[in-house]
Amino acid sequence: MIGSVLMVCEGNICRSPLAAALLKRELPQLDVRSAGTHALVGAPADAVVVELAREHGIALDTHVATQLDSSLACAANVILTMTKPQREWVETAFPSTRGKVFRLCDEHGADVTDPYRRHRAVFDLAFAQIREGISQWTRTLAAQR
Repeated sequence: MIGSVLMVCEGNICRSPLAAALLKRELPQLDVRSAGTHALVGAPADAVVVELAREHGIALDTHVATQLDSSLACAANVILTMTKPQREWVETAFPSTRGKVFRLCDEHGADVTDPYRRHRAVFDLAFAQIREGISQWTRTLAAQR
């Protein structure tokens, strides 16, 4: 049974907090967290992400960036990364995670675009990609509960 999901991106201030909040909204019974492979530890979510999330009824103003470590990686039943290189990084850094690390948009064979320090249109694109990945994983995770 899957009870916990960890969303992973690079800095843990844009994509993974947004993905975690979207999944938690869809499957509130899950323990959903987020972390970064190279987190900007202690930083809040990016201001553009906070605004974008608010527009979609999600509050990210209390988010604090967290570094991915072995305890987070081992505790999660499923780890979803935003890119293939992040997936590879997680599996290399924490070999015990092999078999439970997937890319959020693996079904489409795609990475989620990194919007950090880019135009709002790139944030909107990343949001659309994340929402699609969450839709697919919601079905998968709900079927395994």
